[in-house]
Amino acid sequence: MSKSLKTMTFFPAEVLERVFALLTSQRDRNSVCLVCKYWWKVEAECRLRVFVKNSYALGPQRVLSRFPRLRALSLKGKPHFADLNLVNWGGFALPWIEFFAKNCPWLQELRLKRMVVSDQTLQLISVSFFEFESLSLVRCGGFSPVGLAAIASNCRCLKELVLLENEVEEDLSHILGVEVGDGSGQWLSSFPESCSSLVSLNFACTKGLVNLEALEKLVARCPNLRSLRLNPRVPPNALHKLLLQAPQLEDLGIASFSNTTDHRTCMRVQNAVSKCQSIRSLSGFSSFSPLYLAPIYPMCSNMVSLNLSKAVHLPAQSLIQIISRCKKLQNLWVLDNIGDKGLVSVAITCTKLQEFRVFPLGPHNEVNPALTEKGLIALSMGCPLLHSLVYCCKQMTNAALITVARNCHNFVNFKLCISDPTTPDHTTSQPFDEGFGAIVQSSKGLRRLTLSGLLSDQVFLYVGMYAEQLEMFSIGCYGEGDKGLSYVLNGCRNLKKLEIKGSPFVDAALLEEILKHEKIRCIWISSSKVTVGACRAISMQVPMMNMEIIEENNNKKKKKKNDDDLKVGKMYLYRTFVGPRKDAPASVWTF
Repeated sequence: MSKSLKTMTFFPAEVLERVFALLTSQRDRNSVCLVCKYWWKVEAECRLRVFVKNSYALGPQRVLSRFPRLRALSLKGKPHFADLNLVNWGGFALPWIEFFAKNCPWLQELRLKRMVVSDQTLQLISVSFFEFESLSLVRCGGFSPVGLAAIASNCRCLKELVLLENEVEEDLSHILGVEVGDGSGQWLSSFPESCSSLVSLNFACTKGLVNLEALEKLVARCPNLRSLRLNPRVPPNALHKLLLQAPQLEDLGIASFSNTTDHRTCMRVQNAVSKCQSIRSLSGFSSFSPLYLAPIYPMCSNMVSLNLSKAVHLPAQSLIQIISRCKKLQNLWVLDNIGDKGLVSVAITCTKLQEFRVFPLGPHNEVNPALTEKGLIALSMGCPLLHSLVYCCKQMTNAALITVARNCHNFVNFKLCISDPTTPDHTTSQPFDEGFGAIVQSSKGLRRLTLSGLLSDQVFLYVGMYAEQLEMFSIGCYGEGDKGLSYVLNGCRNLKKLEIKGSPFVDAALLEEILKHEKIRCIWISSSKVTVGACRAISMQVPMMNMEIIEENNNKKKKKKNDDDLKVGKMYLYRTFVGPRKDAPASVWTF
């Protein structure tokens, strides 16, 4: 070690703490821990924000002993594939909350994703942390307005309440004998009159009734409110009152622009919008009437983020009219009813676009044509700053992917989903080796890659050779044999997450080779040649690795688990410090 570097590593702890406080990225904080043991200790003692990507990988005791000054905790439960019909898997938040309630009462922020969060959990949060400021629930389930009412009434310092894509249960207050607002599920009325600290309020995913009077009063007494996302029960005639009370809003979610011919209400909304000069982010439109295009237009000139992925009733032509006015747009989420022509409009207008995601709306026909490679080519030509892309389409070509690679060199996340994951290049009937090969060659900073369509081992060779920074790799349809995955494992030394959705080539030997790579944190395999006996043997050989088999037929569980020759279907493997979990349902076999 050089003299200057040696001197730097032994700065006083107070100096290092001030330097580390300037590092806002979790990745950077993790990197400084590796410099030396002294930095590792100082960084751990001053870190206030911790992100645990798998709640079963380690326990809350280990987290708090490592980071004793913890103030903000982000926690993920179910793995990513849980979004795809894997409802009963686990991911319970209550054990974590019970521990922190007893041992870390100074906790201020909780961000939970894909976890089971009961009303009991929310009630415990509301009374256990005396300075609690922020609660974010993303794709969680198990709670009702009863739990939300507890948060609203007891968390007197609350600044953020974000409910995003959750499964909120029906109001159970009349069953439990608990008063929630006026007793009909209107939990927003549970906020005390003294509450004026809210900065962000997002309840777009809820379906229950809204006490509009209580909501208006809450918004009026929160002068620092910057983000407000509403559920479909808030009609346009209430929206204009809310906007008049909060002209400082920067992020607005409008769920309902319902079918109405009330021009007077429309004009009121338009007048209120004209006073909201700070709005930079817009989302929602689960219901829509073309009459309300006029109130939207004034917001478009300064729009930076637009999320219309839930706007199933927004016609393509109206969508294009909105986007064509958003020249400063950087993030755009839409449905595929926008069509190839719509993407041409995006390319012409949104030259500063950095993130683009398009999701399938439903069955395609002449009225709702599927996206093709033409839209992607146009997008890449007009938006060279793209670094994150999720593109769902009907067909693709190697030539189109090569063009995209030539136009965009900064991809960090690239995800292509073809409706038929086994389809080849529709013009040449060849696999997509050269197209995806061009993508990984041009984007040296690529970290997340999802492949779809017909593939051969050649594309995996390209990935292993050029995608040196790759951390997450997802394959829709595996190649010709087990050699392809070996190329990836040998070349992508930073790979942490591997997802194989369809492969008849994964056997016990290949699985053992995968597990030899210490940086791989988790693996999801939907089909393989691995047997139950091989899983049992591998689990004994590989330390600190949980192996779980998801069995879809619960009635035959006892017979199958003892059958060592049985080939397994869905398999999830992840590294852990705490051993096999105790809360696995009957459909999950743990080894």
